[in-house]
Amino acid sequence: VQLQASGGGLVQPGDSLRLSCLTSGRTWTRHSMGWFRQAPGKEREFVAGISGDDGATLYDDSVKGRFTISRVRAKNTMYLEMNSLKPEDTAIYYCAVSRSISYTLNAEEYNYWGQGTLVTVSS
Repeated sequence: VQLQASGGGLVQPGDSLRLSCLTSGRTWTRHSMGWFRQAPGKEREFVAGISGDDGATLYDDSVKGRFTISRVRAKNTMYLEMNSLKPEDTAIYYCAVSRSISYTLNAEEYNYWGQGTLVTVSS
């Protein structure tokens, strides 16, 4: 399984961005997927996850109400719609596929990772 994250860039506070994660190879359509991020000098942290069966979603409190995770199976693509961006959202964003069907915020449950896309929020 290969994952290709894209859509990052430099934006101003309050702006929006949509990240995409295209999967190829053996497609784990029934497995949950998620987005993580890592800011400079900080640990990688969970952002959002989506279950592989019913599409249930889970968000970190820091992004709840501003970010929306979704997936389109026919396109083998997962998205992260990010609104009302803040400087503290600045990070490299990674998409990943987990071993389980239900969403999980545990990074160790994810066994396939994309290369990351940089989001910078600055005025």
